[in-house]
Amino acid sequence: MIILTKLNGETTVINSRQIEHIDVIPESKITMMNGKYYIVKESIEEIIEKEIQFNRAIIEKVKVE
Repeated sequence: MIILTKLNGETTVINSRQIEHIDVIPESKITMMNGKYYIVKESIEEIIEKEIQFNRAIIEKVKVE
């Protein structure tokens, strides 16, 4: 799960494993596998970095346990 910012400033949390694709319109439009979409302030690069950090945290937690 990654935390992102909607255009109105509200925070939203999405399941990054359900992202189908991201378009720039110029904001980032994240389309999910179920067809729903979110428009957020973060750039594609920021979204990818958040997903990398999330996955890294999962891997590190699995190694510790």
